[in-house]
Amino acid sequence: MSMSVGSDSGEEDAVMSEINTTPLVDIMLVLLIIFLITSPVVLKLQKINLPLEANQALKTKPSNINVVVNKDGEIYLGLKKLKDTGALFDVLKEEAVKLPQPEVHIRGDQETRYEYIGKVIFTTQRAGIQKVGFITEPPDKGA
Repeated sequence: MSMSVGSDSGEEDAVMSEINTTPLVDIMLVLLIIFLITSPVVLKLQKINLPLEANQALKTKPSNINVVVNKDGEIYLGLKKLKDTGALFDVLKEEAVKLPQPEVHIRGDQETRYEYIGKVIFTTQRAGIQKVGFITEPPDKGA
């Protein structure tokens, strides 16, 4: 242990700006000893036979449904242009009964009015689709 008792000349010492690490080292050594003593106790566990894991093929996910809405409010399902939300409803109604149910990904132009996107969301809800997501462009890393 170290301790500062003052200077030889009897003058007041300057403020000590160092961190005294001696108590920290003492605590760390005590913790290390405790862990060294308790670790063998923890490792002596009851002998059991663990179950074996077999690799199983995962279920394939259904393909996502991509809906594109341009700035004029025109709706595209993939590359196919739909005439209105009624046609979208008919397609989504057939997809909603599949198990597992596919996700709908909406891609809207930056200039698209929210009204057009809202109609597409409402149509997916009416059709019974559970998962709807929005596809956006990631921001530039340099900006």
